[in-house]
Amino acid sequence: MLDRPDNAQPKAEGKTLVPTLAGRKGLVVGVANDKSIAWGCAQAYRALGADLAVTYLNAKAERFVRPLADAVDAEIVAQLDVTQPGELEATFDIIREKWGRLDFVLHAIAFAPMDDLHGRVTDCSREGFMQAMDISCHSLIRLAKLAEPLMPNGGAIQTVSYLGSEKVVDNYNVMGPVKAALESVVRYLAAELGPKGIRVNTLSPGPLMTRAASGIGHFNDLVAKVIDRAPTHQLTTIEEVGAMSAFLMTDLAGSVNGELIHLDGGYNVMA
Repeated sequence: MLDRPDNAQPKAEGKTLVPTLAGRKGLVVGVANDKSIAWGCAQAYRALGADLAVTYLNAKAERFVRPLADAVDAEIVAQLDVTQPGELEATFDIIREKWGRLDFVLHAIAFAPMDDLHGRVTDCSREGFMQAMDISCHSLIRLAKLAEPLMPNGGAIQTVSYLGSEKVVDNYNVMGPVKAALESVVRYLAAELGPKGIRVNTLSPGPLMTRAASGIGHFNDLVAKVIDRAPTHQLTTIEEVGAMSAFLMTDLAGSVNGELIHLDGGYNVMA
């Protein structure tokens, strides 16, 4: 066996085995406050050396998001409401002008009107279903279309789902079918963009105490059930989700594409 210098990095197929995002440019969509999954991810990306663009929903949300963006030295901070015509395009115009490229994107937004979220899928209104699909699912398609030309050398796109897409979870209601559609979109995007070196994956964390989760009925009962049934008997944290997301954005995850990755302490495997 050949001797290797003590300070040499182990390599596999020419890639160092130390994950890094140094020099990479990433867009984070979905930070609402310091409990957000997107915030856990943004911190992890920055810790690995990435330069970030962070968006906030509106002026009301800006006062919560801007201090967090400053904490990760975000080079771009922009308002983005995907329901408002032109705002998504404007965000990408800023990225194009400042960076000229984009290496990775996190899509971590979802919404359903409260009446439809708290009611049966059978009773869901057409308007509520379409709004939930537009914000939670179709926005990923629009985002990927705009990101594609900024990723000439490849890149990574991720979104966030939940187990209620695969199985019936009490009180998750209309978001179950919507997230199922989102996961299917990820697979098709992965197939279409993969030849260009753009990988698309879904993170599926267990229940987290986020602002979005507060809209789910009897959420505390769901949390208690997961703690009881998950093999680890623990909830996932935004830091754990962030660590996995950041790894998947690196070159070390270059073969991971079109996947649904559970982060729930094994709860999803239990009968």
